[in-house]
Amino acid sequence: MSVSDTTPVLVGCGDITDRNTPAEAARSPYDLMAEAGRAALADTGSGAVGAAIEAVAVVRLFAETSHRFRSGFGSSANPPASLARRLGLRPSRLFYTWSGGNMPQSLVNRFAVAIARGEMRSVLIAGGEALRTQRGLERAGLAADWREDPGGEPEPIGDPRPGYGAHEEAHGLSAAIAFYPLIETAIRAARGASPQAHLESMAALMARLSSVAAANPRATRRELLSAARLASIDGGNRWIGYPYPRLMTSNAYVDQAAALVMMSAGLARSLGIPPARWVHLHGCADCHDHWSLLERPELHRSPAIRAGLAHAMAMAGRRLEDMTHLDLYSCFPSAIEVACAEAGLAEDDARGLTLTGGLPYFGGPGNNYVTHSIAETMRRLRAAPGTFGLVSANGYYLTKHSFGIYSTLPPEHRPDYDSGGLQAELDGGPKAPFTQEPGGAARIESYAVMHAGSGPALAIIVGREEASGRRFLANLDEREPLPADMQQVDWLGRTGHVWRGEGRNLFAFG
Repeated sequence: MSVSDTTPVLVGCGDITDRNTPAEAARSPYDLMAEAGRAALADTGSGAVGAAIEAVAVVRLFAETSHRFRSGFGSSANPPASLARRLGLRPSRLFYTWSGGNMPQSLVNRFAVAIARGEMRSVLIAGGEALRTQRGLERAGLAADWREDPGGEPEPIGDPRPGYGAHEEAHGLSAAIAFYPLIETAIRAARGASPQAHLESMAALMARLSSVAAANPRATRRELLSAARLASIDGGNRWIGYPYPRLMTSNAYVDQAAALVMMSAGLARSLGIPPARWVHLHGCADCHDHWSLLERPELHRSPAIRAGLAHAMAMAGRRLEDMTHLDLYSCFPSAIEVACAEAGLAEDDARGLTLTGGLPYFGGPGNNYVTHSIAETMRRLRAAPGTFGLVSANGYYLTKHSFGIYSTLPPEHRPDYDSGGLQAELDGGPKAPFTQEPGGAARIESYAVMHAGSGPALAIIVGREEASGRRFLANLDEREPLPADMQQVDWLGRTGHVWRGEGRNLFAFG
């Protein structure tokens, strides 16, 4: 099949997991990215690729995304320039993304459009984290200097909006480990399951991911974790943000990096990269749900996942049944459960739902996990030519979504790689009525309990005013006891009163 010169193709991938370098070596995220970048350039099989790279795009570091992971060791003023300098590249354009785990796949989609339109011929996409090293240095009281100023300023790419506002932050809702438990509890409500039954269901799902990681030499958590172990709450698997224990949450404290080389088919030919190394993007989509979780009509649903996946499949002319390889975004169980529900995919699908082991077990390197999953998809496709793979990506709190459908086969019809009017359709969807100043009789719709080292510390409640049906966000009144064993209580549907306190809303039972 003829492939036009402006067809975008992925021609190189490389990723690394460093579990052993001592923290005192102080390897920076840029050092890790460079190692992955060298591997991706070498993977193309052409020694001339480096000189042909026109752009470098770097996925935003977690230290510059979340206050929870902020580094005291400094960072580069221009991360893509720092990476290019290490690799000896001379790109004419440098990009640095905004936040979100959707960004690696979104970059592939965006650059596919640019290459197909002749606006660009090649790009190196990379990202990485050194949070294992960072935490090791901090715990040991050691110093490091990761400050760099290679000159210039990168072009921002992505959506700059933050994932939450002041109202959420005032109630302790300012991190993924608080948002996703609210989604998970809403899933349990929709399923009509008891806390214990739902814990066991989540454990069975995550045990299947753990089995993949146990067989993956690139995974950070290689121990095979059974469903029974994952459902056992103890000192090694304590509650973090109920209903999630530690072993079901994304493992962010990793040293991992990954990189991809993408270019036009015409440039790949001129560099002598054989078509057997090429991986084609057949379908893609980028979209988002209502930006605020609290405005979504149903907390356990994602119209954007349903619509985005359908758009990508239609672009590719394929169905979910045609996919041999699946990697669904997996920061927490709810991300997988919602994606499966919207896709009509069984949680125990025989193909498996991850190629790597997922973010809790393979590793969750900040915003960059999906660069790893795309790299693994490329390897699987090359090993089984003619098969298809699906990668899904998720940013913020089931907010931003990105999809890619890949194969070594060239597309039968040239896609335009543009999501078109998809977002306008989603923006027009219904929103839940919401108030920041609720009052009166109320009912709990969902809840999460944030734990500290000593036990439960803060309860976050999403509820509805009985009279108006308006949704609200509140904290449980401090005079209400927080049970140490959350499995012995169920607050779903319980009634009480909500009122406006000093700077936040409070809820009490009865």
